[in-house]
Amino acid sequence: MLLWASLLVLAPVIGELAAAKPVISLHPPWTTVFRGETVTLTCNASRVHTAENRKWYRWFLGATVLRDTPGNTLKARNSGMYRCQTWGSLLSDGVSLIFSSGRLVLQAPASVFEGDTLVLRCGVRAGEKLGPVTYSWKGKVVFSSPEARDLAIPQASLNNSGFYGCTGFLQGNRYSYRSSARHVHIQELFPQPKLEVIPPQPMEGGSVNLSCRTQLPLERSDAVLSFSFFRDRGVVLSNWSSSPKLQITAVWREDSGSYWCEASAAVSGIHKRSLPLQVRVHGVPVSAVLLETLPQGGHVLAGERLVLVCSVAEGTGDTTFSWHREDTGERLGSTRQRSQRAELEIPAAEGSHTGWYYCTADNGLGLSRSGALNVTVTGTPGNRSGLIAAKAAGVLLSILLLAVVLWIYPRRRRNSGRGFPGNTARSPPATGPEEAPQAGCPAPGELLWSYDKVHTGEGDLVYSEIQCMQLGQEGAARTSRTSLEDKHDSVVYSAVKTRLPEDSAGELRSQDEDAVKSYENVQLA
Repeated sequence: MLLWASLLVLAPVIGELAAAKPVISLHPPWTTVFRGETVTLTCNASRVHTAENRKWYRWFLGATVLRDTPGNTLKARNSGMYRCQTWGSLLSDGVSLIFSSGRLVLQAPASVFEGDTLVLRCGVRAGEKLGPVTYSWKGKVVFSSPEARDLAIPQASLNNSGFYGCTGFLQGNRYSYRSSARHVHIQELFPQPKLEVIPPQPMEGGSVNLSCRTQLPLERSDAVLSFSFFRDRGVVLSNWSSSPKLQITAVWREDSGSYWCEASAAVSGIHKRSLPLQVRVHGVPVSAVLLETLPQGGHVLAGERLVLVCSVAEGTGDTTFSWHREDTGERLGSTRQRSQRAELEIPAAEGSHTGWYYCTADNGLGLSRSGALNVTVTGTPGNRSGLIAAKAAGVLLSILLLAVVLWIYPRRRRNSGRGFPGNTARSPPATGPEEAPQAGCPAPGELLWSYDKVHTGEGDLVYSEIQCMQLGQEGAARTSRTSLEDKHDSVVYSAVKTRLPEDSAGELRSQDEDAVKSYENVQLA
């Protein structure tokens, strides 16, 4: 059981290891050399494989196991197809080596990818020197030089594949030599990308994931690709990015059309475009159309705002909402918007608005109608205005009454000391027959009350004496006026004391003197 559990856990790792293949590189880089020379082969495995404790490399010549080596290199001296393998990996792709016995050979690299610079060499044995040289492709001369030179084709493309050969003269020899024809294959740096759309049939309002699928070869796994996505009429969906994926958060029916993606290798300048893919965005028809009113229930007072609300339970895309009178056949209005709810407002309802209403909704996938709703308008705009005016008058009257109360209350407090029992009344001084009473003072014969120890009930204030001074016709003051000559005749003089708690004898405590405060110039009310 533990063994099976271990295999289940390691299964993804084993799958990852098996998916990688080593790559053989050559030094010198030529696949055709002269007999007796040596070529060094290197088995380049992924880091996952080389990190294992069991490091060994197995070499194959054809279908035969040549040898196992602790290192990743092998010295080759024989013609044939070489492959290598390390622990947990697949066999590498084969590399064909030719050890030639000729005087002149065309030398080419083991692998060339589009965008690379293709270099071909017309080689001779060690110790010999090459003179004028000519290169041919598919039997046609493509390059000639009066001295030994390589043929370089920058930015090689797939069209540069084919059979190449060379012809040259050895120095000191008047005879020319021709190499054997050698087929050179230019490999794709990456295949044409393929666009994938998930989900393949998106719904309106939903998201869509686009993927631009392609793959770099193991020999060029370090190359950097950039991706971009497009729609009909060259609409750019994304700028160039290293990510081969794009998410569109919400698509609508108008987004239906032809989509494609492009991949580009910046260094080599290789640019490829996927085949177009038709994407159709499906919509959801409207259903369960409902008409409601604000205020709710369809009852509204005359002059009030009436709102007809039309909504759908389902439906995607732009929807056209229309409002109608069922009893008169009148169309009240319509609007088109990307929403499942719309409103029609009547600013001030009138009696003529009473009747049966319904609404319709259509998003291009079929029209749907709501049930009829009865709207009742009661009252008249005039009655409503009168009601508002009455409410306003009531508010103003309440404010007025409050102001009157606030005005009367202090006056009642000022006069609250008059007529209390226990006060001692005093008669005003007698006036002469020629003396008329002054303004603000009582007429002769009238009594002016003065109060001793009169408690108002508020604050325990004590009024000691109140007098009213009068001048005679000759303007002479009475005897009691001598110290008050500068005072107006209607000024009331009083001493106000703050009442303190009485002692057991009923007398004020000795601290009363400290509580006495004199108030002058108090005008007679």
